[in-house]
Amino acid sequence: MQNLPFKGWHKSWAVLPSLFHYPAPPPYIACMTDYKLEAAKAAVGNIKPGQTVGLGAGATIAYLVDMLAADSALAGSLTFASSSFKTAGLLAGRGLNFKSPAYLNHLEVYFDGCDQFDAQLNALKSGGGIHATEKILASMADEFILLGDTSKFSDKLTTKYPLVIEVLPAALQIVLKTLKDEFSPTSLNLRMSSQKDGALISDNGNLLVDIYFNELPPLSELNTRVKMIPGIVEHSLFYRMASKALIAGPDGISVIIPRHAE
Repeated sequence: MQNLPFKGWHKSWAVLPSLFHYPAPPPYIACMTDYKLEAAKAAVGNIKPGQTVGLGAGATIAYLVDMLAADSALAGSLTFASSSFKTAGLLAGRGLNFKSPAYLNHLEVYFDGCDQFDAQLNALKSGGGIHATEKILASMADEFILLGDTSKFSDKLTTKYPLVIEVLPAALQIVLKTLKDEFSPTSLNLRMSSQKDGALISDNGNLLVDIYFNELPPLSELNTRVKMIPGIVEHSLFYRMASKALIAGPDGISVIIPRHAE
């Protein structure tokens, strides 16, 4: 039996496997190199028997789960944890040994994607809204390895993607006011649900706010100042957390080490 965070989850996963899959590429790009697949292949080579492995979310991670499940000898020796409800479902659906992060304090390696990363492997992970749990797993890992393709790289992080904050509901208005006072001018957007009336609720029962900057403040300053605002649980900037990146592109796989580690 997998060590699941809530009783009954394994039953839901068993009877609803179709909920936990990522769509195949459209036919018109089937002949193109799938860089997400190539990055997943590279990730397999960074996993050793007997390890406890953390996994994030997304299509590259889904490929990685499939590859590991196909190697029964390796997969049977591994323990998995995930920051993603969907990835946890994939792991459980393939009969892999899954534990809730709540029962762990150490991982050998954690794999995840991102929206954008820079030469120091600072990363913005804004899309999924699960950055609080992602940071917990990344912080307990000996290695945090980013997976992606060359389109994710920018020499410096830009304002293309928002900084996302997870906010305690009771603190919403004071957090918004503090952000406007400290980081003006910015655009602040409370994420709204597309499936129900009202705000989108995080896995932890909190609210998510997208912060769009006209210009990014210095990252070291941004990382600290936002965290210090009472009511903010966590933000989506992963500042100097990744140990390396495996990036797929037209020239194959590139292994990137952050410049501050050189």
